[in-house]
Amino acid sequence: MTSVDEPSRPGGRDRDAARTRAEILDVATQEFARAGYDGARVDEIAARTRTTKRMIYYYFGGKEQLFTAVLERAYEAVREAEQQLDVTGLDPVAAVRRLAELIFDQHERHPDFVRLAGIANMRGAEHIAASAQLGRAGSPALDVIRRVLAAGRESGRFRADVDAVDVHALISSFCFFRIANRHTFRALFDRDLADPARRGHYRTLLGDMVIAYLTAERPAD
Repeated sequence: MTSVDEPSRPGGRDRDAARTRAEILDVATQEFARAGYDGARVDEIAARTRTTKRMIYYYFGGKEQLFTAVLERAYEAVREAEQQLDVTGLDPVAAVRRLAELIFDQHERHPDFVRLAGIANMRGAEHIAASAQLGRAGSPALDVIRRVLAAGRESGRFRADVDAVDVHALISSFCFFRIANRHTFRALFDRDLADPARRGHYRTLLGDMVIAYLTAERPAD
């Protein structure tokens, strides 16, 4: 990382550092989501935040580190939402459905997160692997899935061979595809997966698929 001395504030204004960082991250999130990693320009981000490229380098170190910071904030927002999930008192089937609906709603409300995750995957998740913050944060949703599956197995409602990461992947893949592939799916099949009129249908369909998987008899080898 190149060391950059703190630049003078544009116009002599004494900008609050935390607010400046937040503003840069807001615009950088939009720019990376819109143009991809290669297409995003630090100059454009600086212009839209009424700051300077040098100030962005001061706060983040460069484009690589800025994209990592954008990913860290995006995933942190997801984890904060997951921490609000309360399945206390629900039977395992209802708990799984509520969890699936939460993840569905999160993807729908934050399409930029879906685009950012796609960009990160295209780059081999190198920015995520390099982030100590992302590596140690864990997943509240995965922890909830583990507890719910254990309760479902104990009660005999769920099959014994289910894996929490598989269930998380099943839920996330449907939610991700619905947003990320909305336009191509509509062009090919004349069906808008994000059509508000069909939102309830897809939200229920997701829960039905997950519960069907968890309660199905294990096929013979």
